[in-house]
Amino acid sequence: MAEEKQLEQNQREKPMSFITLVIVTGLIGGILWSGLGYLAYVFNLTSIRPNVILEPWTIGDWKEGWLGTVISIVMIGGISIIPAFIYYIFLRRFPSIWLGAGYGIGLFIVVFFILNPIFPGINPFNELERNTIFTSVCFYILYGVFVGYSISYEESEIKYKERMEKETQEDYK
Repeated sequence: MAEEKQLEQNQREKPMSFITLVIVTGLIGGILWSGLGYLAYVFNLTSIRPNVILEPWTIGDWKEGWLGTVISIVMIGGISIIPAFIYYIFLRRFPSIWLGAGYGIGLFIVVFFILNPIFPGINPFNELERNTIFTSVCFYILYGVFVGYSISYEESEIKYKERMEKETQEDYK
């Protein structure tokens, strides 16, 4: 019995795979920053609610209430897994906070200039208030840094562990 308990204590938890980490990072990043975006809307720092994501696809007033807000924040979290995978595929090898910030600015440009016609709740860029623009740019930069640095950090940790294992194996030869 004591031996079983000791063996159980010595077992380590299996680490999360890198792909799972990318999914979780994208999901949490989207939920976190869209939730903070909703707070910015409540405090009149922006005129854009997370609910704009539901406007093209849903009918009814429910999307303007608390249920629509919660569903919108979760949907944005799910959709933000895609940019996390894009970062994983192309930029994970570059551990730079500036690259993440630039990635966030790139996402801002895609959403506000290219995807803008899809969302009727977002005015054209030249008609947006200054507070909305600055707040949105800041949130996109923070999202890019969050996702980018999380993924790049994990990549560098994996490479470090591989390098240490290789050095350890060479020491035993």
